[in-house]
Order: sequence, then structure tokens, then C-alpha cells
Amino acid sequence: MILDLECQRVSYAPGIPPDADFERWALAACSVGEGAGGLVIRMVDEEESRTLNRDYRGIDRPTNVLSFPFESPPGVVLDHLGDLVICAQVVAREAAEQGKPPEHHWAHMVVHGVLHLLDYDHHSDEEAEQMELLEREILGELGIPDPYAVTEHDV
Repeated sequence: MILDLECQRVSYAPGIPPDADFERWALAACSVGEGAGGLVIRMVDEEESRTLNRDYRGIDRPTNVLSFPFESPPGVVLDHLGDLVICAQVVAREAAEQGKPPEHHWAHMVVHGVLHLLDYDHHSDEEAEQMELLEREILGELGIPDPYAVTEHDV
């Protein structure tokens, strides 16, 4: 499987993983689809995340990951999966709140985002269950524990 990954770092927040990690996580997630192709992962600060979340989802706050599937114009054939926008500060904050290593949460956000690009969603309970199962399997293959498991931190 070939992944043409472009990592765009417009955030200088500490703790953003190296490109090689993003590639490994994205490739693992792409394994459930029909192949890979082009993927952009953009690491941003809260201001850009908030603006995109407000403009595209109508939610006026920063979020952990946004997925923008690529839609080729009529007559144009491009093998581009889409773009992920990940907010460094939100990921760091959530990892701390959930008592997880930051790298594990970054991996989860990449896997979650790529699954959205592969047309998985969580609008219904059934869809959420299927998507979370795939996330658990993919992350498990990467040696990352179940991101949805209840820990002592949660109780």
C-alpha cells in the first residue's frame, strides 16, 4: 500500500509527533479501505481549528480532528483520500484529561480521521459501534490500548 503523505506543521506546540509516526498510523488505518493515495495531515493551533469547525460544522470551538474527504471534480481522476486537520492543544489537553500518553491520543486522532475519510461515521449507535471496533483493532495492531476503555482515571 502506498501513501503519499504531506504533513503540514503550522502549530509549534510541543509534543507533535514526527512525520514517520503519522505515516505509520495513517497506513494502518488505510488498511481497512481500498488502498491509500494522497493524504494531508495539518497540525494547527486552536484558532485555526475553531475557525474551520465553525465554518464547516457550525460549532464555534476548536476540536481535536476534522476530516475533509477529497471530491474530485468531474472528469478529473486523482488518487487523493483527503485532508485531516488536528489541533495540537486540544489533543494534548484531552490526552492529559484522559490519562493517556499523548502519542496514543495522536494515533487515535489519525486513525479516527482516516476512517472518516474512508466513509466510516458515528451518526448512529450502529455506525459508532462499527467505527469504534475498527479503531480498537487498528490501534491494537499498533500496540496502543483501547482508547474507549474505562480507566481508574475515569471513575
